[in-house]
Amino acid sequence: MDIELAIREIERGVAEIIDRENIVKLLKRFAETGERFLVKAGFDPTAPDLHLGHTVLINKLATFQKFGAKIQFLIGNFTAMIGDPTGKNVTRKPLTREEVEENAKSYEKQIFKILDREHTEIVFNGDWLDQLGASGLLSLTTTYNVARMLERDDFEKRYKSNSPIAISEFIYPLLQGYDSVHLKSDIEIGGTDQKFNLLMGRYLQRTYNIGKEQSILMMPILEGLDGVQKMSKSLGNYIGVDENPNDMFGKLLSISDELMWRYYELLSSKSLDEVEQLKIGVQHGKLHPKHVKEELAIEIVSRFHSKEKALEAKNYFDRVHAKKEIPDNIPEFTISSSPIWIAKLLTSIGLEKSTSQARRDIKAGAVKIDGKKISDEQLQLEKGVYIIQVGKRRFGKVTIL
Repeated sequence: MDIELAIREIERGVAEIIDRENIVKLLKRFAETGERFLVKAGFDPTAPDLHLGHTVLINKLATFQKFGAKIQFLIGNFTAMIGDPTGKNVTRKPLTREEVEENAKSYEKQIFKILDREHTEIVFNGDWLDQLGASGLLSLTTTYNVARMLERDDFEKRYKSNSPIAISEFIYPLLQGYDSVHLKSDIEIGGTDQKFNLLMGRYLQRTYNIGKEQSILMMPILEGLDGVQKMSKSLGNYIGVDENPNDMFGKLLSISDELMWRYYELLSSKSLDEVEQLKIGVQHGKLHPKHVKEELAIEIVSRFHSKEKALEAKNYFDRVHAKKEIPDNIPEFTISSSPIWIAKLLTSIGLEKSTSQARRDIKAGAVKIDGKKISDEQLQLEKGVYIIQVGKRRFGKVTIL
């Protein structure tokens, strides 16, 4: 195994590494003896689906697997019921056990589209935190003091502004750190926003004297489709892992040429040398940015669906967007009352979530009838057959009786 190549790929896109020397030592040990090392990443199942922002960490886990890691994919079914306070200015509403378990099942299904099942162990921290008991929890709280906890940026801001901080929120990082004690992890990875919690694992491993201190590798937060805010479902700038191939492909084609390179660095399985050759090709005018973006879109869609579905999505995109054609097999609806208000029609056939959103989209010029933009948000449609389009990807054929 080429250690320098392994380090280069592991450090790809990384924001910060703590104790790099230990990582090099673990890689060399694997190369010489075949002994695998333990890399942990924790995910609180607070929502049922993952988006590409989450896969930045999962891709890095896959890279570690290539170079000798056994992955400890930790689903925080216990800690999710408390709620991670990271970046929050209010106490987060806890989830029920039923919500957490349902979301966890969804995660298990999605991660093996990226990770090697043979060298991945899915673990649930409820298995040991439930057994910790009152005495174990009290013992854990004695390992850290309130003054140091309040040094954490989000706690400090809330304390100074007299915003409530629940005691459970102080316990969250201790529990996350204790996961590393129980699992005896060699390395933990997480986002840059998780630095406090990641360091807690290293600190508690030392405190509990388990014979090792985990290295820490932090990845940057992936920007969403807007290229500004972090990818987030609540902000609507995300690409879901389970989205249909056409939508996934179309969204990837919509990112800026500049953001494309960020996505290549953090999401693509192409080597750094291959990505550099693509950059040179674009800079010298030998490759068109759109072609390079299509390569990325095909790779990502293939990963979560199939190569066949990715190529079908490309053909669909070319027909509908590049050639402005109406797609095949659009859903058909029959409305038995006329006239009907356009905003009500859009919500009744599922192209809009609410009449207020429909009106906003009409004002923005995002709604077309038979290929022509409409601007009258009070429009009443009489009997007839219409092709309705909202945005670039939502279509419906409506028969009004």
